Amino acid sequence: MELRNKKIILGSKSPRRKQILEDAGFNVEVFSFDVPEDYPNTLKENEIAEFLAVKKAQPCLHLAKEQCLVITSDSIVVLNGIVYGKPTSYEDAFNILSALSGKVHQVYTGVCVADSNSTVSFTEKSDIKFAHLDAEEIHYYLENYKPFDKAGAYGIQDWIGLCKVEWIHGTFSNIMGLPMAKLYEVIKKWQH
Repeated sequence: MELRNKKIILGSKSPRRKQILEDAGFNVEVFSFDVPEDYPNTLKENEIAEFLAVKKAQPCLHLAKEQCLVITSDSIVVLNGIVYGKPTSYEDAFNILSALSGKVHQVYTGVCVADSNSTVSFTEKSDIKFAHLDAEEIHYYLENYKPFDKAGAYGIQDWIGLCKVEWIHGTFSNIMGLPMAKLYEVIKKWQH
């Protein structure tokens, strides 16, 4: 399929995002730049991840060439209006997971797709219900899975997702950090 001949430049250090794109059959090259993950406090929770994805695309745009797309992404976790990014410490991760325990929260993933001529961005939302997590389970998870590079201090694809998620409404890949079904449609429609 010609679509899969497109080279993807992924502006992300996330091995999960790279794996999702490769599993979808794309040729992926990773280039990532350190971009501060700050945003205007006037943004709504459903705008933050997309704002950050577009911001992360800026230093990568010079890499975009014909038959090459730059893709950047960012995810946030939201619980009752409180936005959680990556934890800043073990204690922060413990507090985040304690807050999420037994509750429904949202994962917003923003994606930016660009080439040398144009840019498209979007956000996808998923709802997740965690079962109760006791302190021993949280310590076990943090010590064995070290989710300190993940928004909300967890990875849906590992122990917590297997044992402590009661339900999800949305796509699994969105919760992992890249909403592949929607992204695939954007790439498919891309015009050069």
